[in-house]
Amino acid sequence: MSGIKGIKCTAVIRRLIPWLLLSNIMLVLYCLTSPSRVKIRGSQEDTCPLRTTKLTSLAVPSRRANSQSEVCAPKVNIVFMKTHKTASSTILNILFRFGEKHKLRFAFPDGRNDFLYPSPFLCSQVKDYRPGDCFNIICNHMRFDHREVAKLLPPDAAYITILRDPADLFESAFHYYHRAVPITWRIGGENKLAEFLNDPQAFYSPTAYNSFYLKNLLFFDFGFDNNLEADDPSVKTNIQNLSNRFHLVLIAEYFEESLILLKDLLCWTTEDILHFKLNARKRSSVSLLGPEMRAKALEWNGADWRLYQHFNATFWARVEAYGRDRMKQEVDRLGRRNAEMKAICMAGGAVEAQRIQNRRFLPWQPVGETSILGYNMKEDMDPKFRTTCEKMLTPEIQYLSELGVSLWVTQLWGWLKDAIY
Repeated sequence: MSGIKGIKCTAVIRRLIPWLLLSNIMLVLYCLTSPSRVKIRGSQEDTCPLRTTKLTSLAVPSRRANSQSEVCAPKVNIVFMKTHKTASSTILNILFRFGEKHKLRFAFPDGRNDFLYPSPFLCSQVKDYRPGDCFNIICNHMRFDHREVAKLLPPDAAYITILRDPADLFESAFHYYHRAVPITWRIGGENKLAEFLNDPQAFYSPTAYNSFYLKNLLFFDFGFDNNLEADDPSVKTNIQNLSNRFHLVLIAEYFEESLILLKDLLCWTTEDILHFKLNARKRSSVSLLGPEMRAKALEWNGADWRLYQHFNATFWARVEAYGRDRMKQEVDRLGRRNAEMKAICMAGGAVEAQRIQNRRFLPWQPVGETSILGYNMKEDMDPKFRTTCEKMLTPEIQYLSELGVSLWVTQLWGWLKDAIY
């Protein structure tokens, strides 16, 4: 009997060694890419001057959808706070295409696809940044700090973000990141998610490596304490601060309606917001939460639930102000154009990673899995659509590389996780 226990113990240790190695390697990479220069917050010379706003508007005006006479200039100065597991990759692709088309200046990370997340954002994390530099768009993953972000863009920048139902977000984050969160490695049973939610305090530690992925991830992304209880007064204060800073908060469950509001805010056209759903998971990898587990997930992520409820209410107030009938017409129009582009661009629908023929369209996969779907592009298409189709189908990592961003840390991490697992 003791021999069997010894064998099991050895097997567990062998499985843990690669992940411990990966964790240490990532810590080394983090140290290598962390900025060594300390910058003083709030200095006047670091601020993007107001005068640059005159140089960053498009020459061709647009008309708002509800008016034949009202003309507005498309907005080009945009902060998109990219939250985790919220369909934000699809928004990113829209912004990449718009910025590239109009030759706008992006504030990109250096060496990787995020701004040293989970460290708080600093201007010095921006590729080739110099104090006083001005950019049009910033949209990669970060841990938000408004004071730092505001230094990079003109004062007329539109602040946008996206939220998702916290129960579904928790399920998605648990699945996607659990192999990168050591506290989940000792959870037994067939359904690790249910085991965790039945007694989260038995596993969770606020100081554990990457534990923020498993509690109030939205609150953490916005730079707040993710371990606050829902009834803590700071939660309400933080939500109000976000409400004051963000011009539009999109809701993932109503993605098309969100894009119509985005189009209206930015004075863009329907063509600017055409999209394919990127970074979607295959259904077999999704754990459907029953009423009991959903309630437990919302209770565990109480701060995120308060955040979501607040902005879901403001979202529908904006829909009402926009007009329900008008919204339906715009959503239908967007749906038709997306369907037309899908027929032009895609060879079938979403497929598993193993069936993607061109690695350019292969999305980044979670550690040890291939659960993220991608697409194959049609070979026989009208040449005039080829470039557009390629860009609409290109995942974040490849698109960043095409835009000139060095991703050596991300690429090394990808090679290591694929080689070790």
